[in-house]
Amino acid sequence: MAEVLLHIEQLSKSFPMPGGRLLTAVENVSFTVETGSVCVLLGPSGSGKSTILRIIAGLETQTAGAVRLRGRPIAGPGRDRGMVFQAYTSFDWLPVGKNVEFGMKINGVPARERRERAARFVDLVGLTKFIDAYPSRLSGGMRQRVAIARTLANAPEVLLMDEPFGALDAETRWQMQELMVDIARDSGATIIMVTHDIEEAIFLADKIVFLSSHPGRLREVIVPDFKPAERIRNKERVLELPGFGQLERKIMRMMREEGERV
Repeated sequence: MAEVLLHIEQLSKSFPMPGGRLLTAVENVSFTVETGSVCVLLGPSGSGKSTILRIIAGLETQTAGAVRLRGRPIAGPGRDRGMVFQAYTSFDWLPVGKNVEFGMKINGVPARERRERAARFVDLVGLTKFIDAYPSRLSGGMRQRVAIARTLANAPEVLLMDEPFGALDAETRWQMQELMVDIARDSGATIIMVTHDIEEAIFLADKIVFLSSHPGRLREVIVPDFKPAERIRNKERVLELPGFGQLERKIMRMMREEGERV
C-alpha cells in the first residue's frame, strides 16, 4: 500500500467581504494524497479547487484545519512543492535550457549539475530539439512543457498544477495529457492537479477528489479502479476500457446535481 504523503484535514477557507461579512470558499474538506500518485481536484466552478491547491502551495493560509506534508504542517511556499499555472510563465529573454536552469541557479546548484538536470527534464517533456530556442518561438503547448520541465528540475516532492492545459486547443491538450502520463511514470513526482474536464480527470487520476458547489465541500473520493496498475499512455485505450463510460456518466450526473443546487 502506497505511503500517504499529504494529509488534508478538515480544511476550511473564508475570505473577508465588504461590510464585515465572510465568504466561505472551502468548508471542512479532508483527503489524503499518496506518494507517486496523481490526485485530481474536480468539481463545478466555485467549488474551491484552486483555493485548496493554493493552500497546499503555501500561497494562501487556511481559516481552519491543517495541511501536512510528511507529517509537517505547511506554513508557506517551499522547495518541496512546485506550481504550474494555466498562464504561461516562461522567461521570454532566456532560451529553453536557461529557463529550466533558472530556479536551480537561484538555489545555488552548480553550473554543470544545472545543465545536466535541465537537459534531462527538457528531454522528458520532448523539447530537446528546442533547448536553445526562445519561448516567443514556441507554441502554447511547448511553453507549458518548458514550465513543467523548469518546475520538475527543482526536484519538488509535489507537483501542483492549476488547470495547466485550459488555454490549449483540443489536439495539444490531449498530447499534453499523454505527456503527463509519461511524467508521472518517469519522474516519480506526486502530482495534484485542478481541472474542470471530466475526461481529463478520469484519464490522468489515480484518485479524484470531487467537490460540491460553493462552498466547496468533499462530496466523494473516487478511485478509477477499472484502470490497470501500470499507467496507460494512449488515451484512446483508456477511453475504451470497460468502466470508463460508466464513471464518466456518474461524474456528469454529480456535476449536473451540483449545478442545480446553486
